[in-house]
Amino acid sequence: MTKHIGILTAGGDSPGLNAAIRGVGKAAQSYYDMQIIGFRDGFRGLVENRTMALDGGVLSDILTRGGTILGTGRDKPNRMMVGGKTMDMTDAIVENYHARHLDALVCLGGGGTQKNSLLLKQKGLNVITLPKTIDNDVWGTDVTFGYDTALGIATDAIDRLHSTAHSHHRIIVAEIMGHRSGWLALGAGIAGGADVILIPEIAYDVERIAEAIRMRVRSGKNFSIVAVSEGAMPIGVAEKFHQADAIKRAPKSKREKKEAKKVLAQIEREHIDNTLSLSGKLEELTGLESRITILGHLQRGGTPSAADRILATRLGTACADLIDAENYGVMVAARGEEAVAITLEEVAGKKKLVPPNHAWIESARRVGTSFGD
Repeated sequence: MTKHIGILTAGGDSPGLNAAIRGVGKAAQSYYDMQIIGFRDGFRGLVENRTMALDGGVLSDILTRGGTILGTGRDKPNRMMVGGKTMDMTDAIVENYHARHLDALVCLGGGGTQKNSLLLKQKGLNVITLPKTIDNDVWGTDVTFGYDTALGIATDAIDRLHSTAHSHHRIIVAEIMGHRSGWLALGAGIAGGADVILIPEIAYDVERIAEAIRMRVRSGKNFSIVAVSEGAMPIGVAEKFHQADAIKRAPKSKREKKEAKKVLAQIEREHIDNTLSLSGKLEELTGLESRITILGHLQRGGTPSAADRILATRLGTACADLIDAENYGVMVAARGEEAVAITLEEVAGKKKLVPPNHAWIESARRVGTSFGD
């Protein structure tokens, strides 16, 4: 019998989403003779039963387009704002899944999407996910689609900042996205020749950063590029954050967890101006003018790179293969040149962070890059 497939994109937008939709859709329809529909705006579209036809004409024109033709959202199935109240809408999702006579639901997203998809699996739905995020922090996959494009954009920005930093003898602090993982800042910092790279996995001491910059000045290099991940923290703040985060995750009392969440929320609020504060301190400690460039959502926009189009197509077609084989409850991960199925239980709730002894870090240190530690 013909299988009926639903597909949605959740979380932040990312280059390569449309390529993945196309990969799943074309393989499902043309190769396996399946029927496919798209749900608009993430899990909310599934709750509200808002769909979009994904016929051959639609799919043939989206490979090179950024963003997602389906729209996206950060709504959680079990904690969705409806009519001004936070409600568990998983039962509505199950109802619409069956009303549409779906055989499988494909969810494209990052870490949050993996957790939300596991909830739906536990409700009895046949779910398959694909790993998407510019942060490259989804556990179990070598790389996520969206990362390569964002890496190229961030690297290009650092390349361009070199000329103004050199001309004006300045420190340029470039803030790069990545949330709590440093893959994007690390990769762009190395590729762009940043003199200092600050990532969440390595807490920094601003005095050591300043000394690294002063050493450059003494050697005749009176400018510096600092690539800082948005989640990078100074040593004292990082210690408080990790202690509170450990309490929140551990099997402690509700009171302890509540207090830990308050601490984390306070740290998040204070961290908003971290890059600005860092720039000011470096200017004060080194005597060099310091300027900030926050790349922000530029890194998530535009045409996906060739590598992301290939990866999204490869994982998308592998997803169709898994549906045909009725292998559900898994994420399609990139492992070398293979696409492998990993159970959602293995993936959900985990993050792929940069190991402090990663080969990229060791290489950066050998060419004189400071990590502020």
